[in-house]
Amino acid sequence: MGTLAAIDWIVIGLYFLLIAGLAWWVINQKTDTTTDYFLAGRHLGWIIVGTSIFASNIGSEHLVGLTGTGATDGVAMAHYELHAWCLLILGWVMLPFYIRSRVFTMPEFLEKRFSPMARTVLSGVSLLAYVLTKIAVGIFAGGIVFSVLMPELSFMGMNSFWLGSVLVIVFTGLYTVLGGLRAVAYTEAVQTLVLIFGSVMVLYYGLDAIGGWSRLVEVAGPEMFDLWKPIVPEGTEATWAPVMGEDQMAWYFNSNYPWLGMLFAAPIVGLWYWTTDQYIVQRALGAPNEKEGRRGTIAAAFLKLLPVFLFIIPGIIAFALAKSGDLAIMQQELLNEQGEIINQNAQASFPLLVAHILPVGIRGIVVAGLLAALMSSLAGVFNASSTLFTMDFYSKFKPEASEEHLVWMGRLATVVMVVIGLLWIPVIQGSRGLYDYLQGVQAYLAPPIFVVFFFGIFFKRLNKQGALWALFVGLFLGLFRLAIDTPVMLGDMSYAEGSFFWIVNNIFFQYYSLFIFLTCIAVMFGVSYATEPPKYEKISGLTYGTLTEEDKRKSRESWNWVDVTLSVLLVVVIGFIYIYFS
Repeated sequence: MGTLAAIDWIVIGLYFLLIAGLAWWVINQKTDTTTDYFLAGRHLGWIIVGTSIFASNIGSEHLVGLTGTGATDGVAMAHYELHAWCLLILGWVMLPFYIRSRVFTMPEFLEKRFSPMARTVLSGVSLLAYVLTKIAVGIFAGGIVFSVLMPELSFMGMNSFWLGSVLVIVFTGLYTVLGGLRAVAYTEAVQTLVLIFGSVMVLYYGLDAIGGWSRLVEVAGPEMFDLWKPIVPEGTEATWAPVMGEDQMAWYFNSNYPWLGMLFAAPIVGLWYWTTDQYIVQRALGAPNEKEGRRGTIAAAFLKLLPVFLFIIPGIIAFALAKSGDLAIMQQELLNEQGEIINQNAQASFPLLVAHILPVGIRGIVVAGLLAALMSSLAGVFNASSTLFTMDFYSKFKPEASEEHLVWMGRLATVVMVVIGLLWIPVIQGSRGLYDYLQGVQAYLAPPIFVVFFFGIFFKRLNKQGALWALFVGLFLGLFRLAIDTPVMLGDMSYAEGSFFWIVNNIFFQYYSLFIFLTCIAVMFGVSYATEPPKYEKISGLTYGTLTEEDKRKSRESWNWVDVTLSVLLVVVIGFIYIYFS
């Protein structure tokens, strides 16, 4: 069937048996309490924490979206992968406060620091973001993988795209619903190994097919290997006027990931995602103490550097193979008649490489890795979503509910969110690319959340009124942009050139994100200092200004020279990568 031989199917079958067996073993462990189900009983060691964070992050948007972006924009998107340093901020700066507070969720921490209303707002926004990004994107990417590798697959009127999406959801949802975070974390540890091995194989055989690294640089062109893109495209004159002509462009319209946005705006999304997002932080909260949690984040940070080479470079290889004509099928699938890359088709770069450059048998392992990424990212977001809904909404609505009842409500919430995610897929299909869509939505929703967490920990004077106004203003600005962009992505509407909505729609999303960020900081400080200060005894241990001597002593005992040395080494490696790709 399609591009897979019998031996490939056997390998994929063995992989599914392994995951099913591991999930079954975990499901049979005790998960009757909310701590067991949502935080794995807080018994996850640093290796499991680290691999679980990595596997949750490296999902379908990387295998499909990041490789596709590598094919269209080169290494520009590597900035987001080099945000591995943000995990050090989680481990060294934020995690001690989270673990000290013994919370289940990030919104629960906001309640302790600010107010119950702040918790409710963040829970609602996080659930919205998960449905619009992680769940819908995971389902969409699963469909792309199946449509490329098994194009003939069909059942009851569903083509391979929709059938693949549904199959991945059902299998992943099943073990997530039954086993909770422990099932997610342990299966992700295995999936990480399969994923890394499979991606290394694609990189190896891809470089072999193009003729090595120097040949790749020669064919793709040096501009594909430059992290720092100009503020406006070369050959175009920058202007403040809102125009998009061939020889003149408003500098704030350029969507080719210019250095200004990457340097100042991209870290906002990175810090929000890695240090305050339930989806990521939940794994570290599953650690028994600060020491194991921090070491898990350091391990995950080193693993996080791999996507630059395992996904972006294969995307550039796919572009080079198509451009050089070394692989006719790549040329046919990725380029138009003018020899330019087709954005939508570029999303299929990784599956196309798997289908056409890998030998039989190896192909089966890599397809298993693809499925591992799809499943691990979906499993993580299913569990995070059910935790948020159950602990931050349902338990408030029904405080007398038993622990067992809360676990079952978490399972039901997972099912509902999957259905909503399926309905959102047409919007993603209309976007410029999977990774562009993902980064855009996150850039609109991240700034206010990051601001209230980060500044709330560093400045004890900031109060609940300031936090709420920053959240409301920031989320209004983000949802306003999303409401303007969505009809255009669906193809239902276009705005008159030069109109207000046209300008807002065309402002590069990173610049708009930076605008939201600065506005939220101004609102949070302005409102806080115009109103009463918080009662400091109530936020003891939740800000740097309210730490007790006992809090400081426990944190100091949780790390040693090994943790510091590895953290410094990571920063040095990131610096070297920045220098090489400049």
